[in-house]
Amino acid sequence: MIVLDTHIWVWWVHNDAQLTDKYREIIQAHEDEGLGVSIFSCWEVAKLVKLNRLTLHCSIDEWLQTALHYPGIQLLALTPEIAVESTQLPGEFHRDPADQIIVATARLHDCPLLTVDDKILNYSHVKLLK
Repeated sequence: MIVLDTHIWVWWVHNDAQLTDKYREIIQAHEDEGLGVSIFSCWEVAKLVKLNRLTLHCSIDEWLQTALHYPGIQLLALTPEIAVESTQLPGEFHRDPADQIIVATARLHDCPLLTVDDKILNYSHVKLLK
């Protein structure tokens, strides 16, 4: 399984041009083994919609229902272990709680994370797909 960062998941669902062909190929290549999406990504999408930083073509409930049923998607729960890990990430990591949870999720599931977020890409304590 690989873990998708929130923006990667949204771009994939929206067939957004920001998702490069390379990243599309990585996603398609991992559909059979699983595409992990943190429950916190659901919160992050809903929050972005509420703040008018993301526009959807339907209600957030409908969007999540559809997006969570894309091929290979596995919703990853926020466990007490992930919550604690997110507060104790080794080294220097930035303060965005959503990114902390997503990185902790990838670390505890021992799965690579697919992202274009520079702050995560520069963090050496998480496996990444590039």
